[in-house]
Amino acid sequence: MTVPRKPWKPWKAVLYQLLGAALLTPVAAVLAVALVTEVSLARVLLLWAACLPASALVACLPLVRRLEVIALSELLGVAVPDRADPVYLRVLTALHLFVGATLSAGVLALAPALTRPQVAQGDLAQVSVMAVAVLAVMVLAGAGQQRVARRLLRSDPSLVIEELGRRQSLALELHDSVGHALSVVLVQAMAAQAALERPETVAVAGRSLDHLVGTARDAQQELDVLLRVLDEGSAAQAPTLAALGALVQGLDVECRADPVDRVPEGASRAAYAIAREALTNALKHGQGRVRLDLAVRHRADPEVTAVRGRGPSGMKGGVAAVSGGGPGRAGGSGREVVLVVENEMAGNAAPGEGRGLVGMRMRARLAGGAFEREEVDGTWRVTATLPA
Repeated sequence: MTVPRKPWKPWKAVLYQLLGAALLTPVAAVLAVALVTEVSLARVLLLWAACLPASALVACLPLVRRLEVIALSELLGVAVPDRADPVYLRVLTALHLFVGATLSAGVLALAPALTRPQVAQGDLAQVSVMAVAVLAVMVLAGAGQQRVARRLLRSDPSLVIEELGRRQSLALELHDSVGHALSVVLVQAMAAQAALERPETVAVAGRSLDHLVGTARDAQQELDVLLRVLDEGSAAQAPTLAALGALVQGLDVECRADPVDRVPEGASRAAYAIAREALTNALKHGQGRVRLDLAVRHRADPEVTAVRGRGPSGMKGGVAAVSGGGPGRAGGSGREVVLVVENEMAGNAAPGEGRGLVGMRMRARLAGGAFEREEVDGTWRVTATLPA
């Protein structure tokens, strides 16, 4: 993931160096009292060398690291990840303190010559040139520190993990959405083909073809969105359970669902994605009508009876008995969403552990829930339980 850049100005680099010197000054003062017993070049160099390990020690302080994050963001225009690696921050902070103290010491060394009332014209010009040179070095040092910080933070483990998670999420979304659309297109095309063989069912063929065209158009739009997400580096957002009615429209699916208006957005998106992939697998590997039961229940209930009424998108409610009741999950509401999708298997063998099943299990676990699959008497069933 590319770290976004923020505006940066040269004078901010000077402030960045001065801040580093200010943070190190108390420790440097103590070292100066202990080491500089007499003013000499050797003692000054000894003090300068001692400031390097002192900078590393000061960089370990949590308050100093928090100040470093603010300074990197506001003065150097570096966007620091929320969970940046502490080791990387310590390195950047120690570099900031040591370089800032060194350059600021150079400015302080030249300051008396610039403020003396009686100074030769040539000496004043020479000192002024040196002061400007030190300030220019401060700006260049700030630019270098900015580059180092961006390079270092770009390889931060938290960013790498975030990028891998984003790519995996996009791969799942692409597989689920396009895979479901292709399955629907195949089913509707086969239905239209069968209907066209008999004159009395030509109207049915027309409806199937209309649904086929609409599904293909929606799949194309979803693919465009996912490709745009890849280009822009943003996060992909899946639909929620509110779109469940549109998902099953035109399919041979018996859908019974509880109201989902109180289900949290994260759980709702995960449940929708699992339902979409489960329906895709059922259409691809099964036969006959697919049954989808969606229940919102309290975790203590040994079994649930769905409320008669209207589900999402106006779906007709029904009675769905879902046995079980997995172990309690983390969540403050004490509720959970139970999704059951089952259908008759087309052959004797159950579907293998492909990308779809792996993706459904992963989505359930990321949402803090559980996922189970089973085959009983020729019926294939998947069950997802998510905290709500």
